[in-house]
Amino acid sequence: MTRPGLPQGTRDFGAETVHKREFIFHTIRTVFELYGYEPLETPALENLETLLGKYGEEGDKLLFKILNNGLDHSSKKDSALAEFEKILEGKNNRQITERALRYDLTIPFARYVAMHHKEISFPFKRYQIQPVWRADRPQKGRYREFYQCDADVVGSQSLLNEVELTQIYLEVFQRLGMDVELRINHRKILAALANACGGSSQLISITTAIDKLDKVGPDKVIQELKEKNFTASQISIVKQYLGIQGSNQEKLEQLASILHAGMVSGFNNKITGTNLPAQNDSSLLEGIRDTRYLLDFFPNSNNLVLDLSLARGLNYYTGIIFEIGARNMEIGSIGGGGRYDDLTGLFGVPNIPGVGISFGVDRIFDVMEELKLFPDSLHHAAEFLFFNLGPESLAKTFELIQSLHKAGVRCELFPDQSKFDKQFKYAEKKRIPYVVIIGSEELKTGTAKIKNLSTGVQEECEFEEVVRYALRVNR
Repeated sequence: MTRPGLPQGTRDFGAETVHKREFIFHTIRTVFELYGYEPLETPALENLETLLGKYGEEGDKLLFKILNNGLDHSSKKDSALAEFEKILEGKNNRQITERALRYDLTIPFARYVAMHHKEISFPFKRYQIQPVWRADRPQKGRYREFYQCDADVVGSQSLLNEVELTQIYLEVFQRLGMDVELRINHRKILAALANACGGSSQLISITTAIDKLDKVGPDKVIQELKEKNFTASQISIVKQYLGIQGSNQEKLEQLASILHAGMVSGFNNKITGTNLPAQNDSSLLEGIRDTRYLLDFFPNSNNLVLDLSLARGLNYYTGIIFEIGARNMEIGSIGGGGRYDDLTGLFGVPNIPGVGISFGVDRIFDVMEELKLFPDSLHHAAEFLFFNLGPESLAKTFELIQSLHKAGVRCELFPDQSKFDKQFKYAEKKRIPYVVIIGSEELKTGTAKIKNLSTGVQEECEFEEVVRYALRVNR
């Protein structure tokens, strides 16, 4: 006998959890559609060449590759075994594997746009709510199968898209009852920092280090930069950059003050006394301008914070970047995104700019569960349970059930003729708030007994009034 079990990093979801997750999905989907975003679905499988090389060397190792059919055939078996170790290292052999489960929703979306760009009307606004798979080491809050909820706009460089996505973030979490902090930064500000520390080649090293600031603290960030052979003067620049404090506007003013008259000697001149190339001033000025434009639309929001340490790991971001977290909860980010100006160029269709955001449903669920933010009404599969009291009353019971269904009231009939105690316990376990009793006496009087299980109050209701009663108590 096989012992039942689940693959590591996957989960079953019972009815109560499904209802709660669907509440989150429905809230996000409703807001997406309010802003004109349309749904898109892509296959669970993608060609391996579509995914390889898009997530970095470590990401390639986390792809769930799917073996080709027929590898048990003797003519293919030996070559498959010989190449298998290379496959595990992230390399590819089309004779062994040509497909993989999707790693995220962004690359499949970019592939879709590249394939259909001639028939798409731009700007193209889509949302996508689907599972993704990663061969990661499972741990708390990290699974091998999980859902992503993304919204993207492609074919437009307007910063109004960033403004709209910011509002979508804030509106979704307001509807969910969550107090959040939406942190923003700009990749061109980070690029200016990298140039001040020796050039664009330093960007990845700097962003990788400072993106860990919240987790490891400033001392560990500085230690990492030293290990990467940053000089004392370069580390001083990073320290003073990370030391910028104050309100959003004060942070921008401190950055803007670096750009004094002429915009020729800027960031390094202010901090270290050396000259900074003019193009670095231009990049920094553009980043400050875009960030101020976004912030000016939300002058009274205390949920929007300029965080100059925010870098985000994906290197295809080119403009404003987002990361959102729940306040007073040690759970990490619950969403993120940013602008990418040439993602479809990966598939031979260049110059289609875009910007997008994502919601981390599993972490949002954990926060809402801990803070008890889910409505109690989500737990009811049915609102009324009709007792089964034998053949004599079944015809009338069935008739009333159909009337309630037509009125949109969720109800069910206990399938077996059983003792009252068993049927009451069934209703209690399923959290059905009302039971309806129609026996021989009720058939004679033309009434149904309806009991509210939470209050214990029982009422008699004429058959023709049952639908109106149900609609009234479930408004």
